[in-house]
Amino acid sequence: MAAAGGGRERRLPPRDGYGIRVFSNAFFRYEGEWRAGKPHGRGKLLFKDGSYYEGEFVDGEITGQGRRYWAWSGHGCLVDRDGQVYRGSFHGNRKHGQGHLRSQSGDSYDGDWVQDRRQGHGVLCRADGSTYEGQWHHDVFSGLGSLAHCSGAVYHGLWINGHPAAPAARIVILGPEVMEVAQGCPFTLTVQLQQDSGEVAQSESGRLLSVSAGVRYVQLPAFSEVSFFKVDSERHPETPMQTPLGFQCISYPLTCSRSRGPGPRAAAEAAGGDAVPAQGDPEPAPDLGAFCGQQDTLDRPPAHGGAAGRPEQRVHRGRAEFPDLLLGPPPPGYRPFLFLESHREKAGLSPGRAAPAAEETPGGRRPDGTATAVLPAQAYPGEYVIMVHDRTTPPFLGRTLPTAFKHLRVVGKGAPP
Repeated sequence: MAAAGGGRERRLPPRDGYGIRVFSNAFFRYEGEWRAGKPHGRGKLLFKDGSYYEGEFVDGEITGQGRRYWAWSGHGCLVDRDGQVYRGSFHGNRKHGQGHLRSQSGDSYDGDWVQDRRQGHGVLCRADGSTYEGQWHHDVFSGLGSLAHCSGAVYHGLWINGHPAAPAARIVILGPEVMEVAQGCPFTLTVQLQQDSGEVAQSESGRLLSVSAGVRYVQLPAFSEVSFFKVDSERHPETPMQTPLGFQCISYPLTCSRSRGPGPRAAAEAAGGDAVPAQGDPEPAPDLGAFCGQQDTLDRPPAHGGAAGRPEQRVHRGRAEFPDLLLGPPPPGYRPFLFLESHREKAGLSPGRAAPAAEETPGGRRPDGTATAVLPAQAYPGEYVIMVHDRTTPPFLGRTLPTAFKHLRVVGKGAPP
């Protein structure tokens, strides 16, 4: 039996059943259940100093549920050379038994000690507000325990040599490889934190995740046969970001539709005025290959708490959901240029000219009386990217999870599924 190793038996124990073993060094004594010549089941291991363990044994080892009782061996206060103050039990001039330690940094520990080491059950409260409560072995987290981090994140589960046994390794956005959403319709993102094994990291809760969007970035030739938005590079400078989806993107506004006010069309109708032409009235908008987004760039993280307006959620048992997400309309300052010949003919433009933007003429009409392009109240059909970021601050367990990407395709309302 490892717990009572060394020493010669004074008498043979029973092979099965209930019995007592006393060792030749007289320091250990076991009384309890036996199986195949080993302590197995409920038993009690007594030590010479009067302390003992009472609980479960398996094949000669202390395994399972049990309690450790310490003999009274002195209580006092020790201030060491580092300024740490210990108040509690001692044995052999070492911290042993129940005790409380407070360091100059403000950290404190209250719990079990064995030969100057934290071992057994204990609570560690750090100066930054983080708290660990659970099992210890040789001065580190070991066994079942819960760490409530100052960031709001929590890990509750098994620890091995000071490290979580089943930590989250990545963020995964569930769903098909390419999500399709009808133009102007909200959508929901379901997210998991997964371990390296692919299992859901159910031991983790509280990580702060935020979601943002980008639009596919394509450099078009001068007379491309697609519509796109010309970006005012002085007002909205941005470097395209490479994605793992095989193309670059630039940021695009994303909102939560529950907090969204009435659009321009609804507002105009409610006021009794002329309705603002919506996408598809009278003809569908062309598919976009490239246009730019909001001022906030992808590589500039928002302040903690969503200062950049990105939807945020806390993880619960390895899962999070972002409901009612909606791609916003193209931001101001981005002018539509139409290059399709059908649009040129309707606008009366000569080949090679781009249609003036609506913002160039008050009232949205050209000098010749024809209507100008109108920025839509919703995103154009096209290729987008949804990104989920780990915004936990400070990083939980010293690590920020890598950003997750999902390809999103916005299709016209009348498009076939």
